[in-house]
Amino acid sequence: MNFTTRPELSGTFGMVASTHWIASATGMSILEKGGNAYDAAVATAFVLNVVEPHLNGPLGDLVGMIWPQGADTPIAVCGQGTAPAGATISHYRSEGLELVPGSGLLATVIPGAFDALMLILRDHGTMDLKDVLSPAIGYAENGHPLLPQVAGSIAGIAEFFRTEWPSSAAVWLPGGSVPKAGERFANPDLARTWTRLLSETASVADRIERIEAARACFYRGFIAEAIEDYLGQACVMDATGERRKGVLRADDMAGWEASFEPAISGSYGQWSLWKCGPWTQGPVLLQALNMLEGTGIATADPCGPDFVHTVTEALKLAFADREAYYGDPVHSDIPLSTLLSKDYAAQRRSLIGQTASLELRPGVIDGYESLARAAIARSGMAANGADGPGTGEPTMAHLTSRRGDTVHFDIVDRWGNMISATPSGGWLQSSPIIPGLGMPLNSRAQMFWLEEGLPTSLAPGRRPRTTLTPSMAQTPDGRRVAFGTPGGDQQDQWQLSFFLRLADHGMNLQESIDAPLFHTGHLQASFYPRRLKRGHLLVEPAFSTETITALRDKGHRIEVSAPWAAGRLTAVSREPDGIFKAAATPRLMQAYAIGR
Repeated sequence: MNFTTRPELSGTFGMVASTHWIASATGMSILEKGGNAYDAAVATAFVLNVVEPHLNGPLGDLVGMIWPQGADTPIAVCGQGTAPAGATISHYRSEGLELVPGSGLLATVIPGAFDALMLILRDHGTMDLKDVLSPAIGYAENGHPLLPQVAGSIAGIAEFFRTEWPSSAAVWLPGGSVPKAGERFANPDLARTWTRLLSETASVADRIERIEAARACFYRGFIAEAIEDYLGQACVMDATGERRKGVLRADDMAGWEASFEPAISGSYGQWSLWKCGPWTQGPVLLQALNMLEGTGIATADPCGPDFVHTVTEALKLAFADREAYYGDPVHSDIPLSTLLSKDYAAQRRSLIGQTASLELRPGVIDGYESLARAAIARSGMAANGADGPGTGEPTMAHLTSRRGDTVHFDIVDRWGNMISATPSGGWLQSSPIIPGLGMPLNSRAQMFWLEEGLPTSLAPGRRPRTTLTPSMAQTPDGRRVAFGTPGGDQQDQWQLSFFLRLADHGMNLQESIDAPLFHTGHLQASFYPRRLKRGHLLVEPAFSTETITALRDKGHRIEVSAPWAAGRLTAVSREPDGIFKAAATPRLMQAYAIGR
């Protein structure tokens, strides 16, 4: 019997699992009112903006997957905004930059999360925008208990806010003081922004047209105007310690929309899996699973050294390919069919040895050799030194006191509609608050390289290769699972362990989440300052001493984390008999699943 911290939930009505209990309860309340999974998702996402502002915000990004009842396969949701017209390599180089900063105004792309939510609500939801936005307005206006992690994030950067980002100080330091964990915290400016949005669209009679009016209000109305007014005169300090102006303009926002697109598929044994395209890191999971087939991983002890070693080495190879070949397929030729082929996986599998690799080893694909060489060259220049103020995504990669990552939720309703989504960006650490709006901009442009000729080269209109990567899977008998986690470069690593334990070892959702987790830093980091930690392997102390010792003997450079410190997985499933199940991680003690 496997140890779990809490039961796997089961029921016949619906399930909501998210990274904050208030958001989960909000989503469930929408299901109780007759809404479907997509109505619940939009309400959940807006509340997560309020209660986890150190991890996501309305001017951030959202990557999702939806699986409407009756559809044969899921659909990907792209809420990843593109680089503005002024975001050119030459301009950033003229600013004295070699890397895109991890914070500040030049790190910003077009905000995508809001439009993605509107697209989901318009095409697949049933409720009015007011119904799904009201819970977030209530928490922003009347307050919510402040998470310790939020209080800690604000405290760690409070003096920087006071001296460099005064518009952020006005929101995050009410009365000039750092708010305390557990006290009631409100964001009245955000509440007023959403209230005005509803007011300006209230006269539109039709539900669909009101949603369209809200999209226009956000991207071509007062919100876009406030962003342009601020960026037209703001010159603020970023992660490099220098002050710079941004390049995002209202015209950039007016010309962009979120979109649906086909999900990409893969298989593992009898399972079918779906991920978003190579503009995310999603194909990493499918590549790693292809490599692991034929290694005997299915019979390895899922908490033993052979399991951890083999999974880690497969991940190193998949992430090396990510660095060489992934990017926006609208702007670059991505050899995805080769990368996801079983023949290619067999070639890559042969590189998995009995000891830890210390090399970055992308595959060499005919016609793309220069990209492999460039990835290897970049790995040799991985930056060193301490992060600057507010830098990067607050991932758990180095497990500093500023723990966090982003947010995630999975939902299934009584009709069988499913959604898995990872909202992110617009963190309180990433960029100054736009005065009057109560929300900061995102910093997703740091995914780009300031080097020509790459799938991830900075260019106007191009999507940054995001780390956001929700998942869906199905067995031949019709069991469907939606799952994901926050965590930057670690997202597909933790999801891979979760899935293998679920698929191969008979663990249920909660057992698969609670089992000890691990991840490697042996990859070109997506976030400023783009470090690569050769041979690194973080393991939770729940692994046995014998397992940890054996991994060290194999050459892994082991970092043992604090207990229960890696991953924030959540999951829901629909069984063939119509039973719904859900689970959420106990790590950080705030994610919860709710259902009946």
